[in-house]
Amino acid sequence: MSAKLIDFRTEPSAYRHWKLEFDGNIAHLIMDVDSTAGLFDGYELKLNSYDLGVDIELNDAVQRLRFEHPEVQAVIFRSGKENVFCAGANIRMLSKASHVHKVNFCKFTNETRLAIEDASAQSGQTYICAIKGTAAGGGYELAVTADYIMLIDDRKSSVSLPELPLLAVLPGTGGLTRVTDKRKVRRDLADVFCTTEEGVRGKRAVQWRLVDEVLPPSAWVEGVSSRARALAEKSDRPRDAKGIALPRLAREITPDTVTYRHVQVVLEPARRRATITIHGPGNPAPDSVEAAQSLGADFWPLAMARDLDDAILHLRLNEPELGLLVFRSIGDVASVLAHDEFLAANANHWLMREITHYLKRTLKRVDVTSRSLITLIEPGSCFAGTLAELAFAADRAVMFAGSAIGDNRPPAAITLGVMNFGPYKMGNGLTRLETRFLGEAASVVRARSLVGTTLDADAAMEAGLVTASYDATDWDDEIRIMLEERASFSPDSLTGLEANLRFAGPETMETRIFGRLTAWQNWIFQRPNAVGVDGALQRYGSGQQPVYDRNRV
Repeated sequence: MSAKLIDFRTEPSAYRHWKLEFDGNIAHLIMDVDSTAGLFDGYELKLNSYDLGVDIELNDAVQRLRFEHPEVQAVIFRSGKENVFCAGANIRMLSKASHVHKVNFCKFTNETRLAIEDASAQSGQTYICAIKGTAAGGGYELAVTADYIMLIDDRKSSVSLPELPLLAVLPGTGGLTRVTDKRKVRRDLADVFCTTEEGVRGKRAVQWRLVDEVLPPSAWVEGVSSRARALAEKSDRPRDAKGIALPRLAREITPDTVTYRHVQVVLEPARRRATITIHGPGNPAPDSVEAAQSLGADFWPLAMARDLDDAILHLRLNEPELGLLVFRSIGDVASVLAHDEFLAANANHWLMREITHYLKRTLKRVDVTSRSLITLIEPGSCFAGTLAELAFAADRAVMFAGSAIGDNRPPAAITLGVMNFGPYKMGNGLTRLETRFLGEAASVVRARSLVGTTLDADAAMEAGLVTASYDATDWDDEIRIMLEERASFSPDSLTGLEANLRFAGPETMETRIFGRLTAWQNWIFQRPNAVGVDGALQRYGSGQQPVYDRNRV
């Protein structure tokens, strides 16, 4: 694939692959992939197959449904093509893509699937998948993100995960894990399902729990509509509320910087690192929900989340050799905490709920980014409440102790807030503080007692909130040595180390997907059985059988 800037910013008027239609409180999200509009040259997106460009649009559509359409209480996934729901990830794209691109593609795709599941579970916007035609591989993986799956019983439509027999890879965006953990498919039946090219159809798909309901063609249209209406009735989303628009994100890119309204990224290729500086609120927290709504996408928590989300994605796909991300912040601590308290006080309002969940998803995106994360808490920083999560997400957080001669900025401090104790759970189902203090319940209780207290370096060290602290004499040298050392290590080893250490505690479907399935897929995508000259991905569709190295390793 040729190198090109991958832009995650889009809007419905620019969609090439998805259509949104609305029927009162029901939305139809229609997959109608333009086969000629692949993100890169050299392949066609036949049979509703997808690449990263298709998923970028899907991610945008899911976000807009949550923010711009509070009246929507149920979403129907369906295909805009006859006889096929979705053929999954495009095989020609996968065979041509670099290993880095394949892995990041799978990761982003899974994050988008998790956002759909989050909408069903947390936002009262239930997703129903209506499968008419073949749902194969990633097409079925898309289907299983829905809360309810319907399959037409027309003797042709089926569901399948044929990656292993056809391509010598695995369902890379959570298929195996969702089949067992979410759909509760019996292990032996899952084994048959995942090694059978033709898939499963009709009543057997229901019996195996691969789908929830099958309907004959005569009852299909009304049956899907009726099911959507019934699920919508359970929603608490306000049908009479007005949504807020998500305008195209303002961003300026130069060879050395990526600049947003609230986030600036400085690129240092020679040092193999990027510094991400987050700016705190420029205005006081609003005094009412109405005032917050009037700000729309300019409301600081939402605006900052959008900037940071795009910055992380930009670095993942467009700057793969910058293996170290350094977080800094600038701003007023009290203003950050006031915005947090506003979100917490209005947690039952649909928009404040959506903003909080978006912040949660953005922080999760940081968690699973395969880069070393270092947070520097310096004079003038505002690592408080929500922004303090970046200190707890980091592999190390280092704090400036005391003050420097001639520096009139506020002393370095970290301040806990109400949002550090529940709303921003990680993929393991715990908060970052609970994960940090695994096995130390008393430390979490103590941390909660410090909410609102300005903690200097000594207090933060005593509370276990930072890794190390240095005074003005040692700061520059210690930070330089730490960052240079980190950048000198093997990126592969660091990725393995960080992914293991970041997700201590309970294993969940989400941590299994990222920590286990993604790791195996990462390895399998480098094996000659899949990507070699005679491997399955290269020979797929050629009429030639792949040649396998038969050693089990």
